[in-house]
Amino acid sequence: MKKRPVEKNDIRIRTAAFAAGHSCVDVYQGAVAALVPFLVAERAYDYAAASGIVLAASLLSSVVQPLFGMLTDRWPMPWLIPLATAAAGLGIALVGLDAGYPATVAAVGLSGLGVAAYHPAAARWVRTAPGGAGHTAMSWFALGGNVGFACAPLLVVGALAVPGAAGWCLLALPAALGVLLNLPRSTGHGGAEASAASTAAARTGGEDWPAFLRLSLVVVVRSVVFIGLSTFIALYVRERGGGETAGAVALFALFAGSAGGTLLGGRLADRWGRVTTVHRSYAAAVPAVAGILFLPLPLVYGCAALAAAALYVPFSLQVTLGQDYLPTRMGTASGVTLGLTVSVGGLASPLIGAAADATSLRVALLPLAVLPVLAWALSRRLPEPEPEPVVVPQSGKSDLQV
Repeated sequence: MKKRPVEKNDIRIRTAAFAAGHSCVDVYQGAVAALVPFLVAERAYDYAAASGIVLAASLLSSVVQPLFGMLTDRWPMPWLIPLATAAAGLGIALVGLDAGYPATVAAVGLSGLGVAAYHPAAARWVRTAPGGAGHTAMSWFALGGNVGFACAPLLVVGALAVPGAAGWCLLALPAALGVLLNLPRSTGHGGAEASAASTAAARTGGEDWPAFLRLSLVVVVRSVVFIGLSTFIALYVRERGGGETAGAVALFALFAGSAGGTLLGGRLADRWGRVTTVHRSYAAAVPAVAGILFLPLPLVYGCAALAAAALYVPFSLQVTLGQDYLPTRMGTASGVTLGLTVSVGGLASPLIGAAADATSLRVALLPLAVLPVLAWALSRRLPEPEPEPVVVPQSGKSDLQV
């Protein structure tokens, strides 16, 4: 059967499906935190029990991602993408059964496992898709996840406003949509993946573990800064006399800037190259974060948006860099850069809180203005892989065949 050339419209449609499918999965990462007030109010969970639920979801959704990445590197499993999407939604829906605390933790854990299984396989799938999707597609993919995470509280509030089991069933709708988006395009892709891996391995001469480990450290530093800001910026603005509304506006500015930075990253990489874009972004983050801490309150909102944009421009680029440093282990690289290093970075938030209790919140947040300098210094030493070739499947059926 003759294959037709990969057209721009094909790539656009596939990229939109990647981003939308990612949104449908990451909505369940944000849904767990949004469910906490409901669980405390309706089921009389104390704060320790509620935090245990969040911890179970975050650990399973992040820490085990490299394991799923290793599995997808060894055995092509395109079916894992829709299956993981379904598990993420099913787990959250099962919380509605109210079968006791252990069952609730198990249901949230199932959702977390679905999220963990999805990301390495999907990121590998995005990168090895026919037509050379490249950095722009990965930027849209990452943006889709940000949108899903941000929309989660609205979904939870709207769904649980419906009484009875119907409301909990509504929470499974994004997963059902995600399965439909991912299922038709997750078959017959093994030939493209094998071709991409072999071509990349030949181009780079093997795996560059020192560069990958340095990149992982950069991702950890970035995670510490952004999670620290997102955790405490609303409280910081309130401490400065802004009130609850001002704190919410600052948090919104932070999330809006992250979405813009994610989308901008691919475009800047096409112009400057990935490594240059990454270290320039971290250099720009230094004055932006400092502005949050020292400029007058009205300017804090703009600084929050700029800081988030600077921290999120490298986000998708670091994923593709990791994949190029480990060209035959793309799933493992994706699991580390998307999951493990992000969760490790989040462990710093309790330390920031403890420092704030001992001194002040401004003093505790001061290191966040310095850490981007470390990320800048580390990223400057990263090698820039050669541009990836356009990959077309060599064997097997593809959704682009006619």
